Amino acid sequence: MRLRTKYILFVVILHLVALVLTYFIFNKDKIWFIVSEVFVIISIVIAIQLYRQLIQPLKTLMQGVDAIKDRDFNVKFLSTGKHEIDQLTDVYNQMMDELRTERTRQEQQHFFLEKLIFTSPTGIVILDYDDKVQQINPKALQIIGSEANRVLNYPIDKLKHPLFEQIKLIRSGETVMVKADGINNYKLQKSHFIDRGFSRHFIMIEDLTAEIVAAEKNVYGKVIRMMAHEVNNTVGPVNSIMQSALKTDQLWAGHKFNTLKDALQVAVDRNQNLNFFMRNFAELVKLPPANKQPVNLHHLITSVAKLMGVKAQEKQIEFEFVLTDGQFTIMADDQQMEQVLINIVKNAIEAIETGGQITFTTTANRKSLVISDTGAGISPAQTANLFSPFFSTKKDGQGIGLTLVREILVNHGFDFSLKTITREKTDFTITFS
Repeated sequence: MRLRTKYILFVVILHLVALVLTYFIFNKDKIWFIVSEVFVIISIVIAIQLYRQLIQPLKTLMQGVDAIKDRDFNVKFLSTGKHEIDQLTDVYNQMMDELRTERTRQEQQHFFLEKLIFTSPTGIVILDYDDKVQQINPKALQIIGSEANRVLNYPIDKLKHPLFEQIKLIRSGETVMVKADGINNYKLQKSHFIDRGFSRHFIMIEDLTAEIVAAEKNVYGKVIRMMAHEVNNTVGPVNSIMQSALKTDQLWAGHKFNTLKDALQVAVDRNQNLNFFMRNFAELVKLPPANKQPVNLHHLITSVAKLMGVKAQEKQIEFEFVLTDGQFTIMADDQQMEQVLINIVKNAIEAIETGGQITFTTTANRKSLVISDTGAGISPAQTANLFSPFFSTKKDGQGIGLTLVREILVNHGFDFSLKTITREKTDFTITFS
């Protein structure tokens, strides 16, 4: 039963009792009976006024409570001139001012945080209480190469991207370095915050590819320059001496030194190979900036296929062309892109034992080139190091072919990937910007 109902019931019963008692007590004395009845009527009027004065603050308080429930902090009450009600009104108005100020401050902070997350150069993924992706910023979408509707509201353990596979394995507070595709380097940081009493996780994905590539290039550049200096300073004079000896006929006249002469020639040839070996390394350090000009990609593919055709025929490898109709023009350095295609095709040929196929596919809408081979493929252990300097899966490999490809494509601003799709299908994909 409400307080208002209790009060009304109490006043009604009290006055009924008073009326009955006055009737039995003063029914013989009409003057006192009338006086008592007037007194009861005055009491009823006073009770009604007290009721209004007592109930009005409660009504005001309930209106304020309803406004707070509706999160409407703009409702304020005017002074009534009654001390008790005005005290309640002042307290309520001060509380509403504080709530409105606090809400404005929180909204500003929330807006700033949303803006910061949206424009952050670091990928940010925020999970809800069930580890579903609740929010993901544009940088993270760019890194994983997906759209928001394919990620939002999905559990983190249901997403198949290599980075999400790594995120599942790390715990809150941990930081790991990941090279999921063998090309790009990422730093993953997982942490948590408390939201309404529950712990929620967020992940920061930082692309360190440019910094690591620059640091690698700086290190191996110094090593290569030092090696080239020492090799050139040694090989040049030694070759000069041996060639002079080989050309001086009187040293060999009347003597049977053919074996020694052949050995000297072998040494000269080996030194020349060493010079060629060092020049290959030097190309990584001395690679000039890309001189971008309009290049007909289809013409470039055909030219490289003719150049590598003899080597492919030796292993009974066929070239297949699935080229889009019309001219396919890209902005690139013709010579550098030719070197890229030569290295990719060379690796594809070497990956096939004998009797295979290399397919060139261009797609106009994606502006891409895919070079597929039916070779042995790439193992997961090799994937992470494919484009690392001096790493090679071949017995006599120098480990600079794919590194040079990476340098050229990065300088051009082209996206690329190298993946084994199925057992006998490995794709090198280049996406032209």
